[in-house]
Amino acid sequence: MSIKSPITLDAKYLAPNLTAEMVAERSVQVSACARNLREARCAGAEFTGWLSPAEILTSDENSRLNAKIAQLRKETDMLVVIGIGGSYLGSRAVIEALSDCPEQVVYAGQNISADYATKLIKQLSGKRVAINVISKSGTTTEPAVAFRLLKQLVPADKQSEWIVATTDANKGSLLKLAREMGCATFVVPDTIGGRYSVLSAVGLLPIGYAGVDIKALVQGAAECAKLCAGSDDPLKNPALFYAAARNVLYHQGYSTELLANFEPRLHTLAEWWKQLFGESEGKQNIGLFPAAVDFTTDLHSMGQYVQEGRRNLIESFVIIDGGEPDLTVPAWDVDADGMNYLAGKPISWVNQMAYEATAAAHRDGGVPNLTIHLAELSAASLGALMYMFEYACGVSCLMQGVNPFNQPGVEAYKLNMFKLLGKPGYEGGIAAVEAVEVKF
Repeated sequence: MSIKSPITLDAKYLAPNLTAEMVAERSVQVSACARNLREARCAGAEFTGWLSPAEILTSDENSRLNAKIAQLRKETDMLVVIGIGGSYLGSRAVIEALSDCPEQVVYAGQNISADYATKLIKQLSGKRVAINVISKSGTTTEPAVAFRLLKQLVPADKQSEWIVATTDANKGSLLKLAREMGCATFVVPDTIGGRYSVLSAVGLLPIGYAGVDIKALVQGAAECAKLCAGSDDPLKNPALFYAAARNVLYHQGYSTELLANFEPRLHTLAEWWKQLFGESEGKQNIGLFPAAVDFTTDLHSMGQYVQEGRRNLIESFVIIDGGEPDLTVPAWDVDADGMNYLAGKPISWVNQMAYEATAAAHRDGGVPNLTIHLAELSAASLGALMYMFEYACGVSCLMQGVNPFNQPGVEAYKLNMFKLLGKPGYEGGIAAVEAVEVKF
């Protein structure tokens, strides 16, 4: 069974665990959840501003954004994106998938490693450095510490021009600091949570700096939005089919979904996908655990477990069907490695055969899998894919009865960390646990 659309889903290897009839049985629930999402009649309805990608930026903000991107690309050598979670994962996913010069953008504030920060400062030494610090409040520990460390890399007389804050429109410490410094500011929309924010200024400024066509990215997402809104039938809508399939398999007892690719430049897309589904769906002690593998690399490490380990896995492949570099396997006069049977074959074809062999083997091994096909990897197709995942995630969460847009569990570690760090207003120790003494 295939669903024809700008993004094609091949679901033949989901059977017999999942069939079209099983998806059709979920159609009433899926359709209701999709309508409630689009009409903002659901939990977290105030955070559905991402549903219309072409309307996220106003005309004025779009013009200012493009002008700032052009200025920074002309005047600086590198951009540091300071942010954590949704503040950086979306832009990094797009940049590493599409940019010809992804090394021009580096990342900070996604960890608290002294070693990482030290090496990053050394890497940036002697460069003309721009900074895009992204935080709704400006007080999140990881980005705030990173900004303190890296702000010094921008000359004092250039800070108002080369430092950009993407933050709340009306309040917060970062907005106040940016105004005091005279820096340009862009908005983290009140109606869009971080993990859904890649098509706002949060993601578009770094993506544009890396030379990716942000207009095409947004247009691709907008076309996918029209497709998603065009039918609430899961057998005609790829996002809804994906949401329904995950739901059916979860209720059959599967607990982990692997997102698998055969292209290294999609690695960070999988990291973004993991946050999207993990932070959206992992509540009330339910939800598929999102994990990811990079094939063929991980076929020589995790492949054994996927093939013969515990049968709690489902798998979703993201495959690029065309548009790859024209590189072929060379012929050798002496066929020492026995590879001349591949001489003249495109490397992309060899990779495609590896995917087809893997999908079939994993199905035979008891892992139901589907494949998301992109005709080629472009700004438009990637925008469409990311929107499809976002829409499917929203519907999937509503099918499970959880709010797709909050993340109450994230606050638990923060509360303990603030207490241990001695942050004012968070006095007191963390809850004690009974320890088991072990001596060696």
